[in-house]
Formats: sequence, C-alpha cells, structure tokens
Amino acid sequence: MSEAGLMARINRTFVLTLLIAASSIFLLFQLFNYRQYSSKNGLNALSSKGYLSGKEAHWVNCHLLIFCLVFFFFFFLEFLGLVHKFKLPVFLVDTASLNLLSQDAVLYRDSQLKEPHCSFLCTHRDFTTFALLGNLWKYDAGLLDAAAERGLELLEIHGKDPRLISMDDLTAKEIPLHFLFRFNSRLVHVVVLYERSGKYLWHGPLRLRSSMDRTFAPFGKLDFGRHAGAYDRPELILTTLDGLDVRIPKNYSRFLHEHSSSRFLECHCREAKAFYQLYPEDTSTEAMDFRMRAKSLLHLASKVLSVLGVPFWLSSGTCLGWYRQCNIIPYSKDVDLGVWIKDYRHDITQAFQKAGLPLKHKFGKVEDSLELSYLGNDVKLDIFFFYDEGDIAWNGGTQAKSGKKFKYVFPRFSLCWTELMELKVRVPCETGDYVMANYGPNWNVPVKTWDWKTSPFNVQENGVWPVREWDDVIQVY
Repeated sequence: MSEAGLMARINRTFVLTLLIAASSIFLLFQLFNYRQYSSKNGLNALSSKGYLSGKEAHWVNCHLLIFCLVFFFFFFLEFLGLVHKFKLPVFLVDTASLNLLSQDAVLYRDSQLKEPHCSFLCTHRDFTTFALLGNLWKYDAGLLDAAAERGLELLEIHGKDPRLISMDDLTAKEIPLHFLFRFNSRLVHVVVLYERSGKYLWHGPLRLRSSMDRTFAPFGKLDFGRHAGAYDRPELILTTLDGLDVRIPKNYSRFLHEHSSSRFLECHCREAKAFYQLYPEDTSTEAMDFRMRAKSLLHLASKVLSVLGVPFWLSSGTCLGWYRQCNIIPYSKDVDLGVWIKDYRHDITQAFQKAGLPLKHKFGKVEDSLELSYLGNDVKLDIFFFYDEGDIAWNGGTQAKSGKKFKYVFPRFSLCWTELMELKVRVPCETGDYVMANYGPNWNVPVKTWDWKTSPFNVQENGVWPVREWDDVIQVY
C-alpha cells in the first residue's frame, strides 16, 4: 500500500475511533449522572416494582441506540462510499431486511418514529447482503486497497466461469463470485450475479480455499453461497432505508419467493464429453433438425406454462438427455415434462391450443394418472402429472387400446434450476436418483428401442380402467 493510502486508512480509522470513543464517553457520563440521581432518590428513581420505568428504560435504550447507530452508519457509509467510487451496480437482497419490508406493521411503526432509528438494515443478524450485477461492472483489482484505506477487511471468492465451459473446452478463466467486507464483527456480503445465455441471473457457490480464514464470516448462516442460484432479472427501484439510499427489487416478495427455490445445477460437461467419446454424437441433418424443433417446442411450452404460473421440470428422456449428455436425445422424438398434480389448471389445454399446440391425447383424470400430449412442429410434447405420496412420487400411463394402467415410481425429490438449450428450466435436484429409478443402473448406455410399458426400470402394472370410464380417461385426437 502507498504511503498516501496508508495515511488515508489511518485517518479514517482515527475518525471512527474518535466517534466511538466520544459516543462511549457520552453514554457513560449520562449513565453516571443517572446513577447519582438514583442514589439520591433511592427507590423513587425506580418504578414501584423495583426496575426501570418505561420512560427510564426508553432513555437508556435511546442512548445505547445512538451509540450503535454511530458505528452502523459509519460502516455502511464506508461501504457505500466504495460502491460509489467503483460504480458498483449493487442492490439489497438481504432476506431478513426484505422480509421486514413486506410487513405492514413494521412499515407503519417505522413511519411513526421521530428519533434516530434503524429498522431495516439493522436486523437480528450481524451481516447484510447485497447483489452486484456482474455484467454491468468490470472487475478492478484496486478494490482491495480501497477497502483497506477505509478500514474494511475484504475477502474475495473467485471461481470458474461456467459460461465459458463446454465439452470442447473444459477449462475456464476465474471470475469474482463473492465479496465479503468486514469491520470488527459487522459484515457486508456482496454476491455477484451474472447474466447467462437463457437471459437469467446466476450466482456461483461460495467455496473457501484451504488457505482462507474460515472464521472471517459466519459462512453457514449467509443467505447466498451454499449452492449456485438462478433468478429472473428483477426490476430495481431506488428507495431510502434507515436514512440511506439503496436499490431494492421492486417486487421484493417475488424475489424472496425465488430465493427459497433458487438452487442451480450445471450439466456435467466432463461426463457428457466422456459419453460422446464412447457414443459419438449424431450430427446428421435429421438429428440436428429435430433438436432445433425440440428446442423451439421447449421454449414455447415454458412460455405457456410460465404465463399460467405452472412450474414444470424436465422428465423422462428429456431429463436423461440433459443429465447424460447436456443435450436433447435426437432419437427420443418428443419432449417430456413433469408437473405436480396440485399445479394442474383446467385451462392448460386451452392455453396450449391458443399457442398453436393442439391436444393429441388425454389419458387418465385429475385424481389418477393424468397425462396430456400436444403436437407442435411434428414434435410431441408429453406432460406427465406427478402424485406425491410421502416418500415416493409417481406418474401414470394408459394403454389406449386395452385400458391398462401403468405406474412409474420415483423416490421423493425436490426441484432445482438448470439450463438446457439456452433456457432456464427445472430438473429434479436428486437427478441421479431420478434417472436411475427410471432407467436403471445402465442409464448411461443408449437404448434406441424403447417400450414405455415394459422398458422403464420403475414401471408397475396398475390395474385397468373400467370400460364405463373410457370415454373420459382415454381421449385420442
């Protein structure tokens, strides 16, 4: 660090120390006076129950709050000074702070306070989280020295850029993923969000190298970093919180909802490359044409279901293609999606038909084994509805000519985000278990001849539909 930088850091540290010392002396002086007052007046200085009255407790709390606010505002002003100097496009994503904004009672109480206060940024935690839009900022190595000059410790977490990793090139340069600014016990965590090809925002996991200080922050409690995450790009607004101008997501309730299910999985490029070395990729005109039509269908289906508010995930052969080879399997001839039956809407078929995808068949009913199939660009879109039964989940199948029912059983799973064909989509987080259940231990070996009634590893016969119900549960168009 230069001599000028060292002097600047010393000056800032001196100012902070002076402010804290002055506040402490003032607080101690006031407490001393109060104690003298109490000694002269005995129990009269206390309430009838022998403890501080409401006014007296309020007096003490105000002075303690003033002391805390001096420290807090100095720390945040230093951080926001860095933000301004380096033009960091940051916005507040702290879940505790955003949750407070959604509580009308907190907003009303804050509007009634006249004395200095800290309602939103001073949460019960000793860290606050901001996000930085990585695509709008160029990394500057001078950030470390600038933070030190302001009396802030800085820990940078870097990782490989997944946007540059492919089966052709498994290497990638490292990019900044997380910044942690610390002053004494207070921490600001800045998570860097990058735009991916699917037009969504992504952040990487927070992984400490062996040489890093594991006591620098309460890493296990941080809102972001346990896993990679994916978000839609939020609209931002500038607002004032606790006297400071900060940007926040305009629809912070939606952002909080996204955060609760934001975990992101990368496809396994290294394993996919090994797969293609054993089974060379089909690059024929027919295969390439099918992939393009399947991509178009997948994007359209995603748009329709998103407008309806129906979450879905890649299932069956489409899920296998993503997991095994980071692509769509060209000989599968369809696109397979899964939807929880609780998310079924009666206007799904109307929405798909309006989008130019006519219904090909409908099997089953909402209460049992529902399956819908649509057609677009000569590619079939199968939507399998899943039924949750505790430790297992299952979807059904129906043979049109016989009325026989089949059941495909999976271990319980949760949902994560991923990217396929430049689209942010969901897959089962426990993808390996999901694929293994459906395709068995030899899932990594291509099988071009497939019978949906006998080939799946998890298929079970599930009775026969009564003939009187066939008109309702077996509809082919």
